[in-house]
Amino acid sequence: MRFINPKTDFAFKRIFGSEQSREVLIDFLDAVLYGSRGLIADLEILNPWLAPRIRGMKDTYLDVRARLTDGRVVIIEMQVLNVEGFEKRILYNAAKTYSNQLRSGEDYLDLHPVIALTLTDFVMFESHPSCLSRFVLRERDYLMDYPVEDLELVFVELPKFEKPLEELDGRLEQWLYFIKHAPDLTMIPPNWAAVPVLRQAFDLANRINLEPEELEDLERREIFIADQRNALRKAQRQGHAEGAREKALDIARALLDVLDLETISAKTGLRVDELRQLRNSS
Repeated sequence: MRFINPKTDFAFKRIFGSEQSREVLIDFLDAVLYGSRGLIADLEILNPWLAPRIRGMKDTYLDVRARLTDGRVVIIEMQVLNVEGFEKRILYNAAKTYSNQLRSGEDYLDLHPVIALTLTDFVMFESHPSCLSRFVLRERDYLMDYPVEDLELVFVELPKFEKPLEELDGRLEQWLYFIKHAPDLTMIPPNWAAVPVLRQAFDLANRINLEPEELEDLERREIFIADQRNALRKAQRQGHAEGAREKALDIARALLDVLDLETISAKTGLRVDELRQLRNSS
């Protein structure tokens, strides 16, 4: 068996946001948000996966939106690329979803809480050791909670989750392992097949159950994400290289009146003719 990569947003939405995913999503959200305490009786997927054609869609992203039985709205998103403005977009989408609940003339008491759950394939909070973090409104100095917790931002940083299969403990760790390692598996792990929601998730991720058009679209999305990731890496390398050159030039300027050009060249890596031009322009 071969499984699609849940870290691709289109694959993630197929697995957790299709019409067949309701029980899968209930179990996943209960594990992440409530420690698998069975607190989510039911939910409605507000924007179910419809296997869209994605050719030409370059800047879009897909989320899964669900309404729980208590009225809470959960926005679930898989984010692979650490792009500029991503943190603001998460906050904006949560606030917009919260405010858009009210129609003209309706009361603020009709507002239901919104939870933005974001899984990232990169580290966001270097100083925070856990892969799971939750943010709510709180007083800055005394850490006093705001009277209502209607906006909550929840993040799962996948790179921080490093447990091997044989050491997994609990449903949350099973879900995180599935999301992170499904493409590397050739079969459902032992004992997982006996858990209906986990088996269903693997069935939804099984490549053999996808239409050829779906596979083609998913592969195009994976190629696009890989290209974007490589572009980000190239930009970072160029930035480091430019920064290193500027540092070398600063060192050279400080040494021009102290050492000969050959010695400065050996210390900075700059060519002698570059140093000669630098001295003439000083």
